[in-house]
Amino acid sequence: MRIELFSSEYLNIVELNTTGDNDNYIKGDSESKYVESEVFNLFTKCFENANKLYEFFGATKYNTRNIVPLRNELMNKLETFENIKNYNGFQVFLDQVFLGQEFIDELTTEDKNWKDNWKKYVDQLITLNKGLIALTDKCIEEQKILWVIGY
Repeated sequence: MRIELFSSEYLNIVELNTTGDNDNYIKGDSESKYVESEVFNLFTKCFENANKLYEFFGATKYNTRNIVPLRNELMNKLETFENIKNYNGFQVFLDQVFLGQEFIDELTTEDKNWKDNWKKYVDQLITLNKGLIALTDKCIEEQKILWVIGY
């Protein structure tokens, strides 16, 4: 599992696309970033709270009206990650997230000792979270639309 933003390689991903306008976007553009679905699920609530029209299997637009609320939601999520101080805190966090078990299942498949390496995964989530915030900052500064498309 990749806990990072990356370029397109396979399905079961969420595309974060800033190449479009208010009505259209360039699907799979080279500037797009991607997040695996199991990882994105940890952030889904941020996207839902910022835009009540959020739909995982489809394109959701975050324009100037939604992008600042999304940034605020992501800032709150970052604070949550930064406040995880031990494995038990990480487990509680994952237990409270819708589809958090899918993330745990994927971790267990890839790293049988993930419970010993929990800090590494929290650090990767913090880095990803900061990348998402940077993406919203870019949209704010450059007045871009962020399209979020689940595949």
